Amino acid sequence: MPRLLGIDIPGEKRIEAALPYIYGIGPTRAKLILEQAEISPDVRAKSLSDQQLNRIIQIIQENKYVIEGDLRRELQQNLKRLQAINCYRGIRHRRGLPVRGQRTGTNARTRKGPRKTVGVQRNKDAKAGKV
Repeated sequence: MPRLLGIDIPGEKRIEAALPYIYGIGPTRAKLILEQAEISPDVRAKSLSDQQLNRIIQIIQENKYVIEGDLRRELQQNLKRLQAINCYRGIRHRRGLPVRGQRTGTNARTRKGPRKTVGVQRNKDAKAGKV
């Protein structure tokens, strides 16, 4: 299992499919990196030489791609900023509701979580006819 920038990538997969295991690198960016490194996308990750792995790392650092911890931190700071300035998006994030204008009367279950069923409290005296 090769390691790139401190992340284990699956060795059995093609390098084109293994690179997106790094947070911040998707399929398109993986293709660009392999094109610049002059590595065939069909090569298995475990069969890459150290020189090829170093070339991939070098290209990621040269292009200043924000990946893994730095990217996660940046996204968290963006959310905190929106919440701190009390903008509409920040308030929706804080309440755990959809942020981008989706309806909430029905659906929105991914953001709202499972339904909270509200039960009716029955009066104990109602059955005895005391009420």
